[in-house]
Amino acid sequence: MSEIRYDAHPSLPRMRPFTTLLALLLMLGGILVALSGNQFLPLALVSLLDGQNSQKIGIAVGAIAALQLLLWWIATRSDRLIITEEALLWTHGLLSKQYTEINMASVRTVRVSQSLLQRIMNAGDITVYTSGDTPELLVRGLPQPARIRELVKAPSGA
Repeated sequence: MSEIRYDAHPSLPRMRPFTTLLALLLMLGGILVALSGNQFLPLALVSLLDGQNSQKIGIAVGAIAALQLLLWWIATRSDRLIITEEALLWTHGLLSKQYTEINMASVRTVRVSQSLLQRIMNAGDITVYTSGDTPELLVRGLPQPARIRELVKAPSGA
């Protein structure tokens, strides 16, 4: 196999910056409420909850947020893009795997799509066309999308 020029997984904070931050805050807030009881809750909630119920709610909120982050992280780690001089190799899946290999010589077009937030986070969606109008490969949330486009469109050995 030839030298690997690019090897990356989609990035969780780059794919979901706001929801990742929200889940982290909910997880930390749940832990804080579970450990401190009613001390950090608004007065309206303190009158409704006793100390034990607020701890249970804090544990539940923290656990659900942590579980959501873990699921998102596993989803990003189950996808991987490898670029060599001869081919693109996209693997998808955790228990059952799908492999897509595209010869560099057959790549016709590489499209990079970035929203404003993706541009700020240096992430983007890559679409690879070989022939026809339907894309052969669509990968979301990869870091350094402009570099990927350059590597795919560069002549072999560059």
